[in-house]
Amino acid sequence: MRIGTRGSPLALAQAHQVRDLLAARHDVPPADIEILIIRTSGDMIQDRALSESGGKGLFTKEIDQAQIEGRIDIAVHSSKDLPTLLPAALALGGFLPREDVRDAFISSKAQSLMDLPQGARIGTASLRRAAQLRRLRPDVQIVLLRGNVQTRLRKIAEGEADATLLALAGLKRLGMAHEATQILPLGDFLPAVGQGAIGVTIRANDSQSAARLAAICDEDTGLALETERAFLRVLDGSCRTPIAGFASMEAGEVHFRGLILRKDGSEVFETSITASPADAGQAGERAGHELLARAPADIFA
Repeated sequence: MRIGTRGSPLALAQAHQVRDLLAARHDVPPADIEILIIRTSGDMIQDRALSESGGKGLFTKEIDQAQIEGRIDIAVHSSKDLPTLLPAALALGGFLPREDVRDAFISSKAQSLMDLPQGARIGTASLRRAAQLRRLRPDVQIVLLRGNVQTRLRKIAEGEADATLLALAGLKRLGMAHEATQILPLGDFLPAVGQGAIGVTIRANDSQSAARLAAICDEDTGLALETERAFLRVLDGSCRTPIAGFASMEAGEVHFRGLILRKDGSEVFETSITASPADAGQAGERAGHELLARAPADIFA
């Protein structure tokens, strides 16, 4: 089996996690599963926000093409980077058990987001994070900060911004959770759809890879992501709109909360829904349609 991945340290850590789980579950040497690094457009564009460059597909299209052409068998992605609509030749093979979905605040200037001085500069390339930051701290300045985890941490250390936000899951997978100054509570700061989940894609007709992945993928995470991705799909979610959503399985039910924000954080439209596992996707769609009906059209501009 050949695994395709981006080349960042986090992407490679995730690909190795998938490889090691597959090797252990199917009793083969890890070296028999090849990892191929594929550079994506999103990796090459570092001077502007993704919302100005084409959105989420920038992190997947070259990997998708390699998969369609048969150069790789499966592809490992951070699920929040996966477009809601995959190419027709590809399908979701499943998701690994989900890591902590929360965002981490990182700063040497303050112990928490609310402790930052007035007018502090917070570096991020995420419209979702920027909008929620402005909602909580309308005084802060948002500055563009791109790059992998290590690059962004270095830029903060060098003073390019006073603070930044990173996914706690990524820090944990890199053994760098100690870099977090504060873990932002879900009640105040909702994650991106798919945050914390490693997703694996396959070719749509590849039953062998599907069967192999079934042994390592997590059903509850799959149901949560089905709900979240359906919500995002209805809203036509991309990197151009601040949208957040999180679903979890509790006591045999899917619990979902989602929201849309204005880019300046001045307005937020929120919904929550509980559904049976069989209704996961439809529940996400209903939540999306509810917010479409309530939010003004220009919020998506």
